[in-house]
Amino acid sequence: MSANKLGDISTRRNAIKGKEWNEGSPLSRAGTLAFAISAAMAGPVHADGVTLDTLVVGESAIEADANPYSEPGAPYKAKRLSDTRHTRDIAETPQTMTVITKETIAESGKTELKDILSAQPGITLGSGEGGNSFGDRYIIRGYEARSDVYTDGLREPGLITRETFALEQIEVSKGPNSTFAGRGSTGGAVNSVTKKATMEENFTTLEGGLGTDKYKRGTLDTNYIVNDDLAVRLNLLYTDADIADRAPATENRQGALISGVFQATDDLKVSADFYHFEGDDKPDSGTSLDRTTGVIDSKQQYVGQDGLDFQKTQADIGTLKLDLDITDEIRLENKTRLGSTSNDYIISVYSSGRTGGLRSFTGWQENDYLGNQTNLIIDKNLNGHRHTIIAGLEYANEETKAGDYSVTTDSVNIQPYNTDNSSWIGSYSKNDKSTQLNLDTISIYLMDTVTLNDDWEVFGGVRYDYFDYELWAAERTSRGVTTPETTYEYSDGFLNSHFGVVFSPWEHGNVYASWSTSSNINGGEADSALNCGYGGLCTDSDGNYKNADPEQSTNLEIGTKWNIMDEKLLLTAALFRTTKDDVIEGDNDSYASNGSLNTGKNRVQGIELGLSGNITPKLSAQFGVAIMDSETLESYDDANVGLPKANFADNSANLQLRYQATPKLAVGGVVTYSSEIYGGQPDAGASDTIELPDYTVYDLFAAYQVNDQLSLRANIQNLTDEDYYTAVYRSGGIVYVGDARSANLSLSYKF
Repeated sequence: MSANKLGDISTRRNAIKGKEWNEGSPLSRAGTLAFAISAAMAGPVHADGVTLDTLVVGESAIEADANPYSEPGAPYKAKRLSDTRHTRDIAETPQTMTVITKETIAESGKTELKDILSAQPGITLGSGEGGNSFGDRYIIRGYEARSDVYTDGLREPGLITRETFALEQIEVSKGPNSTFAGRGSTGGAVNSVTKKATMEENFTTLEGGLGTDKYKRGTLDTNYIVNDDLAVRLNLLYTDADIADRAPATENRQGALISGVFQATDDLKVSADFYHFEGDDKPDSGTSLDRTTGVIDSKQQYVGQDGLDFQKTQADIGTLKLDLDITDEIRLENKTRLGSTSNDYIISVYSSGRTGGLRSFTGWQENDYLGNQTNLIIDKNLNGHRHTIIAGLEYANEETKAGDYSVTTDSVNIQPYNTDNSSWIGSYSKNDKSTQLNLDTISIYLMDTVTLNDDWEVFGGVRYDYFDYELWAAERTSRGVTTPETTYEYSDGFLNSHFGVVFSPWEHGNVYASWSTSSNINGGEADSALNCGYGGLCTDSDGNYKNADPEQSTNLEIGTKWNIMDEKLLLTAALFRTTKDDVIEGDNDSYASNGSLNTGKNRVQGIELGLSGNITPKLSAQFGVAIMDSETLESYDDANVGLPKANFADNSANLQLRYQATPKLAVGGVVTYSSEIYGGQPDAGASDTIELPDYTVYDLFAAYQVNDQLSLRANIQNLTDEDYYTAVYRSGGIVYVGDARSANLSLSYKF
């Protein structure tokens, strides 16, 4: 394949440009800071142009199992995104992107996606209250993102537990992103990038860990080259542990990812993978919040022990990808995914909230997903300018069935946490489905990135989504009102767009501006069914479906990016404002299906700063801080106007440092900060009587390379044993508890 082959889009992206890139209110404060960064670094730097005709790759010390998307020699810095629709490196993309590499993940000691994401600036967690399922629920810049989770560029079905054992990196795009993601993505989207089979070399890495709270973890990562055209890779996981200082709450997970790559011809590459995961937990149900006094009893926990409190999740997902080089300038790629996930739970918890006393939450959900995405990528010089055009077609079929469990309680013995007594003693049975959602979506999109000259590059994209929505609900009785079996059906379509411009008169930096939109449909959160206040389908006051327009969000962002220190360090700063119009609001009874349609409006604005890579040859860092403000601008209830968003932290920051003290010893730590969080339901305004305090958590780690094959790593999480809380129920009464202090030691052997 020639050096100008389309498969090398990112590495040759500047050939046509003729030079090489080295890759009061929060808004007013941020503008001054962003300008200062630009002015300080700009100087009189303007390198002479260098024409890159070919790309020559010499000998390299990069290991075959290294992250292919990271900057060589800077493991904390991602160079590019995995999704080929993002045709420029991160340093040249006019959008805020937080990317966590596999080295950053490993050294942090965090193994669950929710723990890694909740530590990132601008991201908080939601709770599994009665209106939505228990599982990983993310809120990005104040907006729900639990359905905006993708793996390798395709939507991931279901609300399940997600692990990191088979990930190369985690990519978080900030701001409305519907041109790439489709429906949703108001605050952003999360894309997990899996480890792929490689033709570079054979390798096997075994890792085992032991720690406090009965922590046990083992992983296997092995790649085998079958012949010159075929390679396979296998990742395995087993982990079991008590939740730190919250036993008898436990987590048990097993997983596998097998992937293969086959070079069928010089121009056709076939890739496939299959992912299996099982989680069998006795969940930590949280602790009690007295919303009258604001007192949180951090040592109060209730977990059933006779098999009656549980959460079981499972995923089986297969993906097939075809890459065809039609010419040196045109490439076709097709991805197909077929997957199913399930999430079953019975969770008991003591609450001092609206009802008080011992409460139980039960539910089951089964999700089946079929998705296909086709991209035609054209990268060529047209009319004297380089164009990188993406024309795409996408189809998705999502089916979600949900129901609950019946629990027969023989006796109730309420005891505080860490005792041998059971909260629930009795039996349970799984009930028939109560809802079923079928959602078909067809999407078309067109994007183009145009290099105008040495200093200017523009991006534009449009996407149209058309969907058929069908929700079946069984006969149900809620608070004395019986609703007969009902089927709700409607179809609609929406158009979104995304535009950006990058101005780069400096050799190492640029400034950019972008404008993007997104749409949320009525009932778009599959796990919420008819719970209007949590993203489920909203009906009118008589319980009849009334056609509501999609909610519309618009994001404005200006920023600057600097790729310095021989491209080993990336600095970013961005000002943003996201406005959401036509908000579909739940009424005062947020558990009901009734709502107020297209009556709300809210806004989130602020500044986000980032740093990733090597500060010095020995010191690496991943840093981010978000300073934000949220406000309800319009609502059916005037009392909501002016209120901030619920489950929203005005200020948040994360810093991970790594220092190579000696050729064999590296030490580091992580600091995570979050300001106060207030309770309330999404998009309705926060409650000032339900508050979680701010917190700062410190983690430490040390890594020692014994020899070329053997390495050790020690992690201490929550060094000061800080009591902190990550999410609160809408009505108060129950809060989720952050992990207490824990420690573990891992040994890795590569051969």
